[in-house]
Amino acid sequence: MAMPEPRLGARPVAGGVAVAVFSTSAEKIEFCLFDEAGRRELARTPLARSGDVWQATIPGIAAGARYGLRADGPYAPERGLWFDPAKLLVDPYARALDRPYAWDPRLAAPRADAIDTAALVPKAIVSADLPALPPAPRRPLGVIYELGVRSFTRLNPQVPAKLQGTVAALAHPAAVAHLAELCVDTVELMPITAWIDERHLPPLGLANAWGYNPVTFLAPDPRLAPGGMAEIRSAVAALHAAGIGVILDVVFNHTGESDTLGGTLSLRGLDNRVYYRHDPDGVLVNDTGCGNTVAAERPAVLRYILDAMRHWATGAGIDGFRLDLASILGRTPSGFSPAAPFFEAVAADPLLSGLSFIAEPWDVGPGGYQLGRFPAGWREWNDRFRDDVRMFWRGDGRLGDLATRLAGSSDFFREAGRLPSASVNFVAAHDGFTLADLVAYREKHNQANGEGNRDGTDANFSWNHGLEGPSRSPEIEAARRRDIRALLTTLFFARGTPMLTAGDEWGRTQGGNNNAYAQDNATTWLDWTKADAALAAFTARLIALRGSHPALHADAFLTGAALDAAGIPDAVWLHPSGHAMTAADWDAGGRILGLALYAGEGPGDRVVIWINGDMAAAPAWLPPARRGFRWQRQVDSADPDARPSPAADVPSLAGRSVVLFAEIRG
Repeated sequence: MAMPEPRLGARPVAGGVAVAVFSTSAEKIEFCLFDEAGRRELARTPLARSGDVWQATIPGIAAGARYGLRADGPYAPERGLWFDPAKLLVDPYARALDRPYAWDPRLAAPRADAIDTAALVPKAIVSADLPALPPAPRRPLGVIYELGVRSFTRLNPQVPAKLQGTVAALAHPAAVAHLAELCVDTVELMPITAWIDERHLPPLGLANAWGYNPVTFLAPDPRLAPGGMAEIRSAVAALHAAGIGVILDVVFNHTGESDTLGGTLSLRGLDNRVYYRHDPDGVLVNDTGCGNTVAAERPAVLRYILDAMRHWATGAGIDGFRLDLASILGRTPSGFSPAAPFFEAVAADPLLSGLSFIAEPWDVGPGGYQLGRFPAGWREWNDRFRDDVRMFWRGDGRLGDLATRLAGSSDFFREAGRLPSASVNFVAAHDGFTLADLVAYREKHNQANGEGNRDGTDANFSWNHGLEGPSRSPEIEAARRRDIRALLTTLFFARGTPMLTAGDEWGRTQGGNNNAYAQDNATTWLDWTKADAALAAFTARLIALRGSHPALHADAFLTGAALDAAGIPDAVWLHPSGHAMTAADWDAGGRILGLALYAGEGPGDRVVIWINGDMAAAPAWLPPARRGFRWQRQVDSADPDARPSPAADVPSLAGRSVVLFAEIRG
């Protein structure tokens, strides 16, 4: 019978600490013990090799001990071998660090320089296991709210100053109350795993604000969670108590060790050729655009990733994961496959298979765009929804493309046997323009990033109402707010899983910066004192309406067929003249479109959405109400303060508006 694989990392056991480290190519690995301040090295203990695992039990120490690793072996970077015993390495399985990672050029010094990096590297802290949390029932992902912990909490005046910018602030009643009032049921936390700044940022006086540059996968960043996993666990519990699930954004596609000019911090110094992909000539593969690519297809690396996810699920109660550049995880020697080892391992895992998974379905490598090709049960960020909705409201998008996105993007998901909920719909995300900047800037303004405004995409599909940036014109500001409301209404009334980015409900701006990853400052920090309370209330109203109407949130593609004995089709696309859209109507384009939806549940929820992309007002049309029902105008994006009112026989649509009508009894 095969012996079970040893548990990797360092953990307290009777009489000391058990240590196990994976490496296929090392010739020697040492456990380095440090003092309580993590500054003075006290002792080195060589680990014994058993297969590809190096292990020992270190007597006389316990939980709380600070340590690092040193690995020796051949040093031949041209062959992917980077062993250098002068480089102190962080245990990949470290679950707590005594300080954040910080870039220093000496971390990348060649072995010949013999520069000891112990003073430059965080020390891992031996951590006892928290009691494992039982798997929770899968929570619904009705409306996702994407937030960066630091940006969301740093300037919240209702949160105590000592908590601002930390995970603990998410558990504060002020933060929970905002989420509850907004009616979101899921938060998606941008990365909280310990990361390092890209090496070009410190000389510019900049710092990574997003966290998409991790070094190790299990330890939380001490800047965000100074209380470690216990702090995260408490915050997740507080959100759960409010009925809000927690998705964690994780980066398993690359690490902050970067390219060959990057530092040797952990994986590179232990087993570079196993942990990272290389081409046949030994050159690092850069399908991520970040300098290296994690080799998720290799058993030891796959185990590391799966262990990390189990750690966050059982240790903190995380309900699921959003995988950054997830196409990387599905790459095989023959290209992307939904049957790649990573996907099959997740599906077979008793714990992970019960969690929610969201893919960012692209990377920058060949064949990297894989929207709609992820396994059943996965959700995917849908950038086609973002772009087609933006282009329609900008004025150069096609009506048919808008309709396809409203209906759940069946062109990407139906043939694969998926449902509309697989499409995570968004108009703005952390990466790109904010919603307010989308309607105030035609061009990106990333000069503060120190790259000559070359970074960030130019394909923003944005507009500025005749003036670039801030305006003192009441007319321009009113037009911008009108368009923001129309975009939000389009988002929340479309089939799929809507996602809102923190602060867009307030009209936050980043001054036209569409790549604000390097702006850990007021550019990305949400200013709660400048929140547009009226816009936030309107957003909450949209989310509540979505939740109250099965016809809006039903997880089914539209068929045009009757659902029950009432004989009413589940969907009819409406021409403003009153008839169902014909092929000629679609070909003719236009800027006005109606959609009648019928859910056929109970009394049969029935709504009509009208979208007017023109500047001028226009008449619309409503089908006859059923016996005992009447039509009510429930929300009008052009008139956010209007209360529900009886619908006119021939309702009028304001220019640049989205209106929802619903049948009510009476």
